[in-house]
Amino acid sequence: MLLYSLKRLLLMVPTLLGVLFLTFVVIQFVPGGPVEQYLAEAKAGAGSGAEGGGLSYRGAQGVDPKRIEQAKALYGFDKPAPERFWQMLKQFAQFDLGKSFFQNRDVSALIWEKLPVSMSLGLWTFFISYLVAVPLGVAKAVRAGSRFDLVTTLLVLVGYAIPGFVLGVALLVIFGGQLQWFPLRGLTSANWDTLSWGARITDYLWHIALPVTSMVLGSFAVTAMLTKNAFLEEIRKHYVVTARAKGLSERQVLWKHVMRNALIPIITGFPAAFVGAFFTGSLLIETLFSLDGLGLLSYESVIRRDYPVVMGTLYLFTLIGLVTKLLSDLCYVWADPRIKYD
Repeated sequence: MLLYSLKRLLLMVPTLLGVLFLTFVVIQFVPGGPVEQYLAEAKAGAGSGAEGGGLSYRGAQGVDPKRIEQAKALYGFDKPAPERFWQMLKQFAQFDLGKSFFQNRDVSALIWEKLPVSMSLGLWTFFISYLVAVPLGVAKAVRAGSRFDLVTTLLVLVGYAIPGFVLGVALLVIFGGQLQWFPLRGLTSANWDTLSWGARITDYLWHIALPVTSMVLGSFAVTAMLTKNAFLEEIRKHYVVTARAKGLSERQVLWKHVMRNALIPIITGFPAAFVGAFFTGSLLIETLFSLDGLGLLSYESVIRRDYPVVMGTLYLFTLIGLVTKLLSDLCYVWADPRIKYD
């Protein structure tokens, strides 16, 4: 197991380098970079952005060549691409994610600032999904073929078929607009600082209810059906028949014998789902409910060609994803000792 883990850790290095290299190469050919946008603002006197690729677009015409060279030096584009890529790798090796072109702030500080919003959405979605999906899947497996199974399957599939953004719009219009039971935007109220701790918790849950509901209804469907199918497969095996023949109650058979084997596919997904809850932002949900999280940060950085934010977040998320994948594989051994990677 130790040798396998070391091999996986070593393989992460070329994988991470490959992701960064391909993204860096693509960025070099994307039109409307920060230099072009800077020159467009200087030309037009407003931040209207740029059109076209390279420095040959119309906004660069009539601009002093010294101004162009200053803009290149400002954003580091006065150096060759290989040198800039090597410099970026050295910074990333020290976990220095660079500084945003347009916000003039460290990328790590921006991520840390936006993280609470994405954590609020991700963690609540993660816990509520599993707390609802696993018991529901077990109940459906025990009552397979019954009216309860058919009705819940229909409801689960309908919830899964409705996009979270569409459901969010409906909830916002009905419960936020017409009935006015929930706020329309933000994670907290304007008077948050003046509230007591109990009132702050209530205010936070009041604001987070609609966006979390929009994300939960679609995410727990897969887990519920996976749990049901895994339990049905285990219930038909011989060791379950043997346990029942020994006189064990149905509760003991299900929760003591079947549970561990049936939940192997679900347990192994815990690390990825849990870590992803911290670093996964839903762009549409955050935009709809005016939540300034990682999803919105990533989208704006791509639109504005804020390359340090794009590369910094990509590096961090890719590294976390690779480590999480290794933890998921190791969870197989923890859940089922019969699995040997040696």
